[in-house]
Amino acid sequence: MSKLSLLRTASSYQNIPVIDHVSHFTKASVLETQKGELLAMLRAKGISNEAVLRAISAVRREDFVQEILAARAYENVALPIGFGQTISQPFTVAYMTELLAPTSTTLQTSKVLEIGTGSGYQTAVLAAMGIRALYTIECVRDLYEETRERFVRLGIPARMRFGDGSLGWIDAAPFDGIIVTAGSPDVPEGLAHQLAVGGRMIIPVGSQREQTIYRITRQSASTGAEAFRAEEFQGFRFVPLIGKAAWRQ
Repeated sequence: MSKLSLLRTASSYQNIPVIDHVSHFTKASVLETQKGELLAMLRAKGISNEAVLRAISAVRREDFVQEILAARAYENVALPIGFGQTISQPFTVAYMTELLAPTSTTLQTSKVLEIGTGSGYQTAVLAAMGIRALYTIECVRDLYEETRERFVRLGIPARMRFGDGSLGWIDAAPFDGIIVTAGSPDVPEGLAHQLAVGGRMIIPVGSQREQTIYRITRQSASTGAEAFRAEEFQGFRFVPLIGKAAWRQ
């Protein structure tokens, strides 16, 4: 083949798009390394529930953050997801899930309600744990639409509703677990009453600046305060829970 024909052959490829497989592989490898470091950090910070750790490992957090922030997906930080909302830091998700987590013997029969879907990361972690029936509520319309499409794309089996999460999901109650991913000024009474006997609710309570995590366990079918046991855990900072039974917009 002549030198001229070689030049012509080379030039014919100049306008063909080429996928950068090396770059793609490198990015994926780096993210997996970072995920491994994150899991080691979670263990060091006291997360010991193996079902929770396996779920965190199984879920690709980069699928739930803005594309421009994908390289930071496995940093232990909250990240913006648009619409004035954030995705919680992985430790917060692991910590709250561990407080909520049913025992391995009841895992497949549990029904859980999440308040504050956000981009869907916490939902995905719960789904990865094998929760039988998973419900989630989001109050920001645009975020609801975006996340609903993400669930379809990723095959996340959650029933999703747009609405006031502080009021719960009455027609689907009772729930074995309720997890609230936004800070409330108090425990919404109507939400607590949607717990099944023996069910747990994990909820941050406090000011709009900082909150303390509480675990509310329903001990009897009574509707009085004596039916519920409250345990206090460490403090975090969440976006406010907006609704009729929480903070007003």
